[in-house]
Amino acid sequence: MFDVVVIGAGPTGASAALFTAKAGKKTLVIDNDKSVTKRAWIENHYGVLEISGPDLIENGKKQASKFGAEMVKATVANVSKTDNGFKVETDQSEYEAKHVIIATGMMADLAEKIGLTTKPGTEPRIKTIIDVDAAGKTNIEGIWAAGTIAGVSMHTIITAGDGAKVAINVISEMNGERYVDHDILKA
Repeated sequence: MFDVVVIGAGPTGASAALFTAKAGKKTLVIDNDKSVTKRAWIENHYGVLEISGPDLIENGKKQASKFGAEMVKATVANVSKTDNGFKVETDQSEYEAKHVIIATGMMADLAEKIGLTTKPGTEPRIKTIIDVDAAGKTNIEGIWAAGTIAGVSMHTIITAGDGAKVAINVISEMNGERYVDHDILKA
């Protein structure tokens, strides 16, 4: 049983997984390796002079893995409610999770299949997004959404920040108090 399963390992998903894993939550990231960021050249990501999309994604996955997040390359076929949380079925296996974070970028097929409430997107070329509240909660308790699929701008700096925001909200709910992650400069 995972505390959190993140679907998608682009800037949104890897950022969410970085925070949940660093907070000590057992985290699994399932990614189908189809992120639109893999085709990007990025010069507008704060703290990074310039980077290729594939390198940004690889760095994000390494950061999340450093804190214990597990990575699986697969395509999620279904997410269904169980007595203890959710069953996440992929084309290869299935996993159990207490919480699920959907970070599928421009892809809304899974969200629609599992019954999440969607609405028209507002960004160029984004037809459908998941209807979420300010915390990232969907209409199904325990399923959250972040990044482009949740209606934020598809710029990597914004989607990464939204992934972190939603992860902090998930951690806070799990802990029963507001979670803050601040490291101190090492001497």
